[in-house]
Amino acid sequence: MKLSHFNFDLPEELLAEHPAEHRDESRLMVLNRENQTIEHKLFKDVIDYFDEGDVMILNNTKVFPARLFGNKEKTGARIEVFLLRELNQDQRLWDVLVDPARKIRIGNKLYFGDDETLVAEVIYNTTSRGRTLRFLYDGSYSDFRRKLTELGETPLPKYIKRDVEPEDEERYQTIFAKNEGAVAAPTAGLHFSKHLLKRLEIKGVEMAEVTLHVGLGTFNPVEVEDLSKHKMDSEEIVISQQAANIVNRGIENKRRVCAVGTTSMRTIESSVSSNGRLNEYDGWTNKFIFPPYDFSIANCMITNFHTPKSTLLMMVSAFAGHDFMKEAYDQAVKEKYKFYSYGDAMLII
Repeated sequence: MKLSHFNFDLPEELLAEHPAEHRDESRLMVLNRENQTIEHKLFKDVIDYFDEGDVMILNNTKVFPARLFGNKEKTGARIEVFLLRELNQDQRLWDVLVDPARKIRIGNKLYFGDDETLVAEVIYNTTSRGRTLRFLYDGSYSDFRRKLTELGETPLPKYIKRDVEPEDEERYQTIFAKNEGAVAAPTAGLHFSKHLLKRLEIKGVEMAEVTLHVGLGTFNPVEVEDLSKHKMDSEEIVISQQAANIVNRGIENKRRVCAVGTTSMRTIESSVSSNGRLNEYDGWTNKFIFPPYDFSIANCMITNFHTPKSTLLMMVSAFAGHDFMKEAYDQAVKEKYKFYSYGDAMLII
């Protein structure tokens, strides 16, 4: 498979600027791999495809307000700083992206907030846009984190051209978000409402929570035609023994085991035993899944509609089958499904 196999025409108006009015009432396309059939439903109808003993694997990462706006010393130029990863808690070192990058060099200081009590110094250039900052803050670590949260904005994807609105704080977060550390939401999980989760629970569907702190690696463009040459950035993952037990019980009982989102799928595929069971794990993954690929754990997945040439689309192709995925995406464009973070969903069984 080559990069060009994952290109298609996506009309700009199909990129979702706003979430659906109700979480569980976005549209749902259902792909049945065995019958090669495609159905059109609402997301809340997902319950009809699951029974007692089936398992859903949810990514419980929580998005933190990773976008800050500061001013450069002397010139006062407005600089956007996107927090990517905390490198050292004691020294308050962070990997960040800066925009416009050409204005920021090692040794520059940036001031944040009206009172300018939060200051950062650039100490290292990592990439053309990337920098390492040391934050200078006169207070405890917990006060420092509170200050970042106070000054930060919900990091909506760049394709959303509007300003952040109050509803984004809630809607760009899954209702089961617990462990803070993501700079982007695991978007397939955004479709679950409290009511739908409760109905699934009453039906006897088991929930296994894992964590993958979504970084920009998930969205970095693939720039090589030969997919085997693409390198994913590492992202932090956690799989508890409890989650592994729930998933493995589902596998042993030949139940439906559903990865909710590409991030959940990458997490579980990063820690598989030799006999095809899920292992407890706490560490990092840079796993890149593209066709052909044999999936070990999940036999079902829920995902959003992805943009051309994205690593997310490549994973869906590997899971659904490339030709079937292309047919589904042709229908999605024709039927005007909404794409990307706030877009509609797909269930592949």
